[in-house]
Amino acid sequence: MTTSALDGIIQNVTKLREQSRDYIQGFKSWVQLDSSTLSPGRQLAVKYFIVAVILFFAQILFGLLAATQFIFPGFLYEILDFSVNRMVHINAMVVWMLYGFIGCVYWLLEDESGTEIVGLKLGNLAFWVLTGAVTLVVLVYLLVQIGPGKDSSLWFINEGREYIEAPRWADIGIVVVMLIFFYNVAATFSKGKWSGIAGVLTLDLVALAGLYVAGMFYMTNITHEQYWWWWVIHLWVEATWEVLVGVIMAWSLMKLLGVRRKIVETWLYIEVALMFGSGILGLGHHYFWIGTPEYWLTIGGFFSALEPIPLVAMVVHAVYDSGAHSFKTGNHPALAWIIAQAFGNFFGAGVWGFMHTLPQINLFTHGTQWSASHGHLAFFGAYATINIAFFYLAIQHWRGDVWMAGGSQNAWRWKWALGLLNAGVLGMTIALLIAGYEQSFIERAVEGSTWGGYFSAQNHPSFQNAMNWRLFFGAVTAAGFVLLVWDLLTIGKTETRKADVIAEH
Repeated sequence: MTTSALDGIIQNVTKLREQSRDYIQGFKSWVQLDSSTLSPGRQLAVKYFIVAVILFFAQILFGLLAATQFIFPGFLYEILDFSVNRMVHINAMVVWMLYGFIGCVYWLLEDESGTEIVGLKLGNLAFWVLTGAVTLVVLVYLLVQIGPGKDSSLWFINEGREYIEAPRWADIGIVVVMLIFFYNVAATFSKGKWSGIAGVLTLDLVALAGLYVAGMFYMTNITHEQYWWWWVIHLWVEATWEVLVGVIMAWSLMKLLGVRRKIVETWLYIEVALMFGSGILGLGHHYFWIGTPEYWLTIGGFFSALEPIPLVAMVVHAVYDSGAHSFKTGNHPALAWIIAQAFGNFFGAGVWGFMHTLPQINLFTHGTQWSASHGHLAFFGAYATINIAFFYLAIQHWRGDVWMAGGSQNAWRWKWALGLLNAGVLGMTIALLIAGYEQSFIERAVEGSTWGGYFSAQNHPSFQNAMNWRLFFGAVTAAGFVLLVWDLLTIGKTETRKADVIAEH
């Protein structure tokens, strides 16, 4: 890369930072929010939340474009390829959820540790570096799209591996940002109070940075290559992320319902044991298809289904505990989204995952739309929901801890947003399940995984109707997102009642 090109990138990142600050200030004034009322750590968290919502919009937009191209292949032909839309759709999903998690941790860190965040200037620098890098990578995806099969393409355009397509320089940047994030968290807890949540979070962030490194090298043996690729795809997302969700949920339940700390921390310890115990064994349901021994498929199919159990149990136990002690909450939207997370995680990651990971079933469903059905419900149910719940927690505090429960003004907005988003995702899940079932029957069982079988399945009316319904419910999801953003920007804006303060046990 030439010096002039590097200078141009630096100038663009600097300009992006200045423009972003202007947009954030305009956003705050429009919704009458003053960040000076927040601690420095929570001001950083808000920056992550804002970018997360923007990337959430990008995920839905490019998902709709890809779904449209699936039905009308000529749509945006030679302008924006289906493969690029799909790639941006998936990567935007991964990155916005990661932004949300990081923001949640920065938000709760000072409260949980009882002290200011150590190295916050470094944390702010990491945010701008990460945001600039994400912007640059997306622009390259959209404008450059492809490159020659050389190391230069791997470093600056696309690594070419599904789900982790980011160029190598961005990979390194992600790990550096995660290490700074780890330093902020570990140093802050070392300076302040230590708790069970602190221990689990610190341990998990080591894995969050470490496991991503497994996807940053190539091996000439395709089995070895795919083996380490799955360590990123499965363990980075399904282990470290699940533990992060457990930490966020544990803290949220204490604040929302006054749940006793020993209850949520007990389930958090069980979560860690199952994640890093059953999670590693759960990887096996991928191994058989990359040339490893057959026994891995059975082991993986069983253990991968155990992962969501502790989070579901935590919520059920917490709700029971709050009811037994007559605790109340002043934030119904956050509680509703946490309950949606419990059900979404259980059904999306657990039931939908388990029903097609058993060897006898996976032989026919692997690589079909059945997998996409599981992916949509699992990612939304397990991760998107907890981020949205935390957005409502944060906005309540930012508004001055106002009342956001029964009798709130314009409560219909968050209820309809909740309903439309969940109905949209569930509708896409069912549509993709029908398409996957049809593929499994025609393409796999009847015609034996031949090219002819593939095209017979793609042209079958049941498959095509399912794709139409997938697009329809994608539009429903988009409508729910618009309503969600509207509600987040305005909820509690004119509320004067204060939420009840719930003592933490």
